[in-house]
Amino acid sequence: MNARAHLALMVLLATLAGCATVPSPAKRAQHADALAQAHGWVAEDLDAGRFVLRSYHPRQGGAGGVLTVYLEGDGLAWLSPTLPSADPTPLTPLALQLALAQPDGSAAYLARPCQFVGTRHCTTQDWTEARFAPDVVTGTSHAVDRLKASLGARELVLVGYSGGAAVALLVAARREDVRQVITVAGNLDPDAWADWHRVPRLTASDNPARHYDELRALPQIHLVGSRDPVTPAELAQRFQAANPTGTPSQVIEMPGFDHGCCWAQDWPALWKRHAYKGSPTRR
Repeated sequence: MNARAHLALMVLLATLAGCATVPSPAKRAQHADALAQAHGWVAEDLDAGRFVLRSYHPRQGGAGGVLTVYLEGDGLAWLSPTLPSADPTPLTPLALQLALAQPDGSAAYLARPCQFVGTRHCTTQDWTEARFAPDVVTGTSHAVDRLKASLGARELVLVGYSGGAAVALLVAARREDVRQVITVAGNLDPDAWADWHRVPRLTASDNPARHYDELRALPQIHLVGSRDPVTPAELAQRFQAANPTGTPSQVIEMPGFDHGCCWAQDWPALWKRHAYKGSPTRR
């Protein structure tokens, strides 16, 4: 079975065991709305150039310190090995669950292009072959600017789940105000990931592995699951090994964790252990 088939089956089997059909985009959005509202967070759609990006965040910002922005994974990109989804809104917004579980500090959530907001201004390529394209990175960085300003932050921590890890690193490579990137079950090198799963590379996308020099001073924590077949720990170790000498980066393998379990429930402890406590000056 190729990787696309494997990933599609994982998503469908994990989420549809008791369901007859995939929930509609509206139902998926309602689920995220309910999660956010239960914590007193509000939805805001941010103008991000070619895209409009959905965010969830507290009604009021923090005290002007560090804002942690959580970037969602690839969502429901595929319905079958050869059939892209008509809407990539995630079935389970795990990055939102992480954001809501952060035990201290200021946090906000940012979806990927075309998730939650409809696909009128999107093409299917935006959540498949071009999901890490330069305009995606630019739009995400613009949305991060909006969140940073509206929530009164001076600096950022970026947390990227799954494919959101690649976006977090690519955004950080362009900015001077990111003090740390934490990735969770992250796709750190999309080319290596495609080669591992024997699927075509994402030729319309950028790749953090092309930006080691820009990232060499950035503190990075890459959390990986020992039982994750989607983004295997070995790929994170390879990415780590290719970093320039002295890069403040480490890979932490979590025994028993896979691509979905058990990140959200353990996030408060993981956050307290790994959130950056060092100097705010990166470069």
